Amino acid sequence: MKLSEKEFDKIVKRAIRRIPGEIRHHLDNLVISVRKRPTRAMLKDVGLPPGDVLFGLFQGISLLERSVTAPPLFPDTIFLFQGPIEGSCENIEELEEQVEITLVHEIAHFVGMTEERLVELGYG
Repeated sequence: MKLSEKEFDKIVKRAIRRIPGEIRHHLDNLVISVRKRPTRAMLKDVGLPPGDVLFGLFQGISLLERSVTAPPLFPDTIFLFQGPIEGSCENIEELEEQVEITLVHEIAHFVGMTEERLVELGYG
């Protein structure tokens, strides 16, 4: 499955609208960047084992680690990797669901949400 950047961006916007408000409101403080694939440096930073696929990545400082005296130097960013996500999906519905799940998991890294709470919200 291959989409244009514009088509993929539309799917990202639809996925964002479906995310529960409890999670979605945190997007006001995050940049969402769509890339074709993760860089080698990104893969190295997360320590991804060979053969594993990276759909998304949060880069920044989680809310739990923030300090008033040492604010972040760069905006917190969620990267979505279009190629790997497309490669794992057979249709638009699967793609929309995977984008939503990926976004929610990356937002959870930002806010320090537990895996248990993600399961309660249906994202575990």
